[in-house]
Amino acid sequence: MTRHLLTIGDLDAPTLHALIADARACKADPASVHGRLTGRTVLMHFTKASTRTRVSVETAVARLGGHPIFTRGDELQLGRGEPIADTAKVISRMCDAIFIRTFAHADVEELAEHATIPVVNALTDAHHPLQALADLMTIEEHLGELQGRTIAWVGDGNNVFHSLAQAAALAGMHVRIAAPAGYDADPAVMAATALVAAAHGGSVTELRDPAAAVAGADVIVTDVFVSMGEEAQRDEKMAAFAGYQVDAALMAQAAPTAIFLHCLPAHRGEEVTAEVLDGPQSVVWDEAENRLHTTVAVLRHLLG
Repeated sequence: MTRHLLTIGDLDAPTLHALIADARACKADPASVHGRLTGRTVLMHFTKASTRTRVSVETAVARLGGHPIFTRGDELQLGRGEPIADTAKVISRMCDAIFIRTFAHADVEELAEHATIPVVNALTDAHHPLQALADLMTIEEHLGELQGRTIAWVGDGNNVFHSLAQAAALAGMHVRIAAPAGYDADPAVMAATALVAAAHGGSVTELRDPAAAVAGADVIVTDVFVSMGEEAQRDEKMAAFAGYQVDAALMAQAAPTAIFLHCLPAHRGEEVTAEVLDGPQSVVWDEAENRLHTTVAVLRHLLG
């Protein structure tokens, strides 16, 4: 069967760790992967704006010797009424993989159902698995063994959190989230993630108080309070998230060796202060770079 990466739930623990190990090896010796995708083509169809995802995927395909094709939302017949299933069948006969970044997760699932080539979720409103892989790689680089580590998310229980929680659970980490009422993570995702965490020696805890979530944690993570497509809700969300900013005082309650992650772009002065984002505990630039190396690993895993 064709393998896809639509959510971290498509991976088992050995594959997760193998992807991180391969990404670290590729980072240490980029030349070792040159030419592995020579003569192969990867379609990147993005209906959402992107910096790290677009650049990392395009660079990863090129580094492997393949040819990336980038299309925006209005550049395929898919945007003019062609059914997703028909598009999947056509692209499958011309390309070797599809990376899709869009809004509805159901659209990506439908694309994968009808494609005969690997489909990779490059972000939907529900999940962002490529980001989660880079996050775990970064944590391992800076802190070592993932098993037993505590990761605290402060903010919206959004798509980025869903994937990070799934990955952390699979690695046997303890996941805490502090989110205001009305902005909790998806209950179905959380229930399934809690089961996975328990099976691998980890745990999942949902809280309201950021200080309680961060206390003694090894990793502190946040994301923008107002995501793409939520601009009309800005005032409402900024009011709801008052008190959820990651600042120096909050970081001081984490473990002394704690690191700070953010998927970027960041809004200094909103979800995080400049002092934290640009400070010594921040590893966000390593995290951003690791989007490239984990994408190389994903391509090698899916395409051989």
